[in-house]
Amino acid sequence: MKKLQGAHQRKPITPDLLMTPSDQGDVDLDVDFAADRGNWTGKLDFLLSCIGYCVGLGNVWRFPYRAYTNGGGAFLVPYFLMLAICGIPLFFLELSLGQFSSLGPLAVWKISPLFKGAGAAMLLIVGLVAIYYNMIIAYVLFYLFASLTSNLPWEHCGNWWNTDLCLEHRGSKDGNGALPLNLTSTVSPSEEYWSRYVLHIQGSQGIGSPGEIRWNLCLCLLLAWVIVFLCILKGVKSSGKVVYFTATFPYLILLMLLVRGVTLPGAWKGIQFYLTPQFHHLLSSKVWIEAALQIFYSLGVGFGGLLTFASYNTFHQNIYRDTFIVTLGNAITSILAGFAIFSVLGYMSQELGVPVDQVAKAGPGLAFVVYPQAMTMLPLSPFWSFLFFFMLLTLGLDSQFAFLETIVTAVTDEFPYYLRPKKAVFSGLICVAMYLMGLVLTTDGGMYWLVLLDDYSASFGLMVVVITTCLAVTRVYGERRWGSLQHRVALGWTVPGLQVAQIWAALSPEALLVYSIVKYQPSEYGSYRFPAWAELLGILMGLLSCLMIPAGMLVAVLREEGSLWERLQQASRPAMDWGPSLEENRTGMYVATLAGSQSPKPLMVHMRKYGGITSFENTAIEVDREIAEEEESMM
Repeated sequence: MKKLQGAHQRKPITPDLLMTPSDQGDVDLDVDFAADRGNWTGKLDFLLSCIGYCVGLGNVWRFPYRAYTNGGGAFLVPYFLMLAICGIPLFFLELSLGQFSSLGPLAVWKISPLFKGAGAAMLLIVGLVAIYYNMIIAYVLFYLFASLTSNLPWEHCGNWWNTDLCLEHRGSKDGNGALPLNLTSTVSPSEEYWSRYVLHIQGSQGIGSPGEIRWNLCLCLLLAWVIVFLCILKGVKSSGKVVYFTATFPYLILLMLLVRGVTLPGAWKGIQFYLTPQFHHLLSSKVWIEAALQIFYSLGVGFGGLLTFASYNTFHQNIYRDTFIVTLGNAITSILAGFAIFSVLGYMSQELGVPVDQVAKAGPGLAFVVYPQAMTMLPLSPFWSFLFFFMLLTLGLDSQFAFLETIVTAVTDEFPYYLRPKKAVFSGLICVAMYLMGLVLTTDGGMYWLVLLDDYSASFGLMVVVITTCLAVTRVYGERRWGSLQHRVALGWTVPGLQVAQIWAALSPEALLVYSIVKYQPSEYGSYRFPAWAELLGILMGLLSCLMIPAGMLVAVLREEGSLWERLQQASRPAMDWGPSLEENRTGMYVATLAGSQSPKPLMVHMRKYGGITSFENTAIEVDREIAEEEESMM
């Protein structure tokens, strides 16, 4: 009898499955933990990195052109509406997902393993973009070095690369002003410098015969990759310091170019052309689609860069504030860049005696032909040229840092025990591999391959990734749970209707996807039309990223047990260790689910699925009830 009483009074033994590390005392758990992931080291590192990532080359060479071709000042109406209903909700969705989990684009899909293929698609897209984006930076470096001279090499004709069509586009003056030039039958020195000297495109017969490697471009590309590698060598600890310069200095240069531009004769002619409202354009669906496209690509949603940067935040970083600062700052920068560009184009049109629309271009044509030509008309032209291309360099590098950090973070988070201690070596290997893959872009016909990559690598595939992410997070994970997650991250801050806005924001990439399919046009560069096999290759490039999603679903389903429906349900539920990375932030449904500990919640899931220990069933049910009440109170 005494033995029975002693056994009854003896302290109950807690099964190891329920014990936390603190319960187990000094017992060696024999658990290998991954190396420290790291965080931002300064208060402004994250904010400046996001600004540098979003404010890129597109703000300078795409927004001004899109604005004047789609209604001028009237274009700002759909632009800011799309920013409010599409850009800001999607931007905040990606930031909150990364900050809550402290995981990269692959591992973050513990939220719903069924959709992990979306993370793989992100990596494929950002990898292809990083390859050709650094080639653009190599072009900028080429022009930057070419500007270190007393006379710009594209100022005059008479060089070995010029043809008989070359004519220095400087308007002649008579008593009534500038005599107009016939720009259609002649070629400017800057255009021939770009196409015949920098690209040496005459050495290629097309995309199928790229020709020889241009060693000067090859070395510039190597330098670009070396700069990127050195800046991301220590991850966000190094890149977070570099952006203090690369994200702020472009604004100083932009301000100098703006002041110089508006003081030139004819500047207001260009500005008037840029901003004169044409409200009848608002009746066209094309204008609204163009506004959504500009918002979508300029904010960098869907590439994984925002998610990656936010994953290095502290758990309660004020990303509401950061979202509005970055998105509105990006919009204002685009508008200011338009003033700086079109003020110079207005001066150029007056000097040549031609309308502004005959000198205005977008993309590389603006950066490497039109604006360099305008620089030759200014006093101290090498100085202004150097400033312009240095601004483009810093704008491009920030975005490239984000692309590479996204890839490195995603893979190292997937294999933390092996790659995280060797992150610098792994980053170097990624840079070397991408440099080798980008060598085809340094050939005589490299521009054809760059155009193909630009047209297809981040087109409809990116739209599908964003749509999948929105639906997986807001519908599969659940609107209530997603709202609770954002509420926890923001320390109680909330924006009424934000979750609803994020659900409806998924409609914008759907509309863009339909538009890109309906309005599909084959790729072209100047007068060159791409062959059918090249178009097919580009389409397959876009489809490959889309196919990653169903492939990931198939893998997730095969890893589960039961009927097909049961497997789908199990694969769509969050993983057992989904939640904040630090134990101190794991409250409610996420309590004590890190390695080395188990909470009654996942234990209860395990018991209901497989059976097993039942003595703690009442405790688990009680905890479930408390968590449900907590979630309801937070909504």
